[in-house]
Amino acid sequence: MCGIAGFAESPAVGAPFDADTASGLIQRMCGVIRHRGPDDQGMLVDAGIAIGMRRLSIIDLSTGHQPIHNEDRTVWTVFNGEIYNFRELRKELTEAGHRFYSASDTEVIVHAYEEWGTAAIRRLRGMFGLAIWDRRSSTLLIARDRVGIKPLHYAEINGRLFFGSEIKSLLQAPGLPRDLDLHALNHYLSFLYTPRDGSIFKSIRKLPPGHLLVWRNGVLTEEQYWQLPACEPFAGSEADAACELQAVLTGAVRSHLVSDVPLGAFLSGGIDSSLVVGLMSETSGTRVKTFSIGFDEPAYDELEHARVVAAHFGTDHHEAIVKPDAISILDRLIWHFDEPFADPSAIPTWYVSEMARRHVTVVLSGDGGDELFGGYDRYIPHPRVAAFDRCSPPALRHVAGLAAAQLPHGMRGKNFLRHVGRDRRGRYIDSIRFFGSDEKPALFSSDVWRALDRTDPEVRLAGHFDRFAHLPWPSQMMRFDAETYLPEDVLTKVDRMSMAHSIESRVPLLDNEVVSFASALPASLKIRHGRRKHILKQVAAALLPREILDRPKQGFGVPLGIWFRGGLRELFADTLLSPASLQRGYFDPSFVRRIVDAHLSGRRDHTDRLWQLVIFEKWHRQFVDAAAAPAGQPQLGSPRFLRNEFPHSSPAVLSS
Repeated sequence: MCGIAGFAESPAVGAPFDADTASGLIQRMCGVIRHRGPDDQGMLVDAGIAIGMRRLSIIDLSTGHQPIHNEDRTVWTVFNGEIYNFRELRKELTEAGHRFYSASDTEVIVHAYEEWGTAAIRRLRGMFGLAIWDRRSSTLLIARDRVGIKPLHYAEINGRLFFGSEIKSLLQAPGLPRDLDLHALNHYLSFLYTPRDGSIFKSIRKLPPGHLLVWRNGVLTEEQYWQLPACEPFAGSEADAACELQAVLTGAVRSHLVSDVPLGAFLSGGIDSSLVVGLMSETSGTRVKTFSIGFDEPAYDELEHARVVAAHFGTDHHEAIVKPDAISILDRLIWHFDEPFADPSAIPTWYVSEMARRHVTVVLSGDGGDELFGGYDRYIPHPRVAAFDRCSPPALRHVAGLAAAQLPHGMRGKNFLRHVGRDRRGRYIDSIRFFGSDEKPALFSSDVWRALDRTDPEVRLAGHFDRFAHLPWPSQMMRFDAETYLPEDVLTKVDRMSMAHSIESRVPLLDNEVVSFASALPASLKIRHGRRKHILKQVAAALLPREILDRPKQGFGVPLGIWFRGGLRELFADTLLSPASLQRGYFDPSFVRRIVDAHLSGRRDHTDRLWQLVIFEKWHRQFVDAAAAPAGQPQLGSPRFLRNEFPHSSPAVLSS
């Protein structure tokens, strides 16, 4: 696991970097992501190109130094991630005449590229963000794994292409504009995160999952090399499906245990993480180290269930309690995300990663199981909505939508009428959105609203349903989440929070083979008679304690609402009602004051939406205000941020 960064110049660039400037820049781009790889740093500076990496040593500790090259040093790579089929590929490439000088999975990448060109990316089984420099053709290739486990960002400006695992590396580039993308802000306010192909900065983009970029002679081309299958060809019985799934899952977990450093697992006590721990225990034959986080609020605490699983498998179990002063780490979280990111489960993810790093360097998690096997509550129709549909003629849906539009904001019943007044795609988007389209004109300042030209991120995101329209509706919902929420929220959160503590998080449920097999299964095997994850539970039944199998899903929630009703409520008022915040010009001050007042008075619960606004304000102070601060004040990339000089731990975590 590493962090990578680099840049390439067009032959026509007006003033190319000299060697010293290029070396200094790549040093800074790598230095600011030192947390991703504290063990080693390597770089290559060539004519018109620089690539570099920070390494967290996992496999081949002695000879895996990057950049890695081929036999004649004409092809070089830097790589963040793990290739789980590297031994099979190495054998095939050796038989084809390639000679290896290390035992690392990274070296497979350069020889695979030599042998198969860009088609080599399709053959990689694993998680990755990588860059390949081909001196022979002056070509730079960058690529991201199929489902977006590892991040990759890029910016093209003034004849140069910059790339990096994190945005903060790109922000070291001279002259890179920091203008905000208002459409990305609009998307964030709807869904907690920015779009999959953009960022909060206009000049910086994410490389979407399953995509690669080729830069040659100043020309940038993008290619999608993989996408989630849009068919469900499995035709066997349920017993056949369970047998094959068990074998696929076991193989995935076994491949993810390859490491030269200690491993462990995040354990929530839910089906997915518990199944991963169980398969680790069976496959490795050793006592697994497990790590769990809990809360003092019973409705959010899953430690009891995690303990049941830990005892069942005899794991070396570690746990901690997160208390309200966990907010003391908020500025650190924001620094690691680089963008506004408002999923509050980042808080416990930070702490469980911090705890795990004291014992291991690699952890396995159960992420991806909900999207692949139908785990979310929203995949089952809400009883009130189902009752409305049973008792109401289709024409009434349209009437409900019209009525909702006429009701004043905040009036009782408006949200329900708006929801049932939509088609099923609209209802699904409505169930996952935060600030709704009908609130945006009041939320944004008049200048921002005009600049947005009434663009609706809900409509854009709903386009992900199009390719799957022929599938059963539950399958459409799962695939929608796998293309949106999974990479942009779940996997982003786990990557940034684990890497903040220099720990590698692996996700065996998102292994290539698991994704392929799960995608082939019909929805009827995943959700049956209201039972979510049916086929996965059939597999888990032989491994897990019975009380874990069908307990209600909790998710990785955080009791923000309870915390903010107590001693932390001033965070909303002090942050959002500060003169600097109210005068920024993004939001209508009267709207912000109104929802803060309604929340603090107890009239309405606006916890989630106020949290979004707090995160954006604090992000703005770090990444925009600090960058424009006079000399002598802390700025992004200054020594304070480079050394990440915040308190390393907080009394918010108490070991049990």
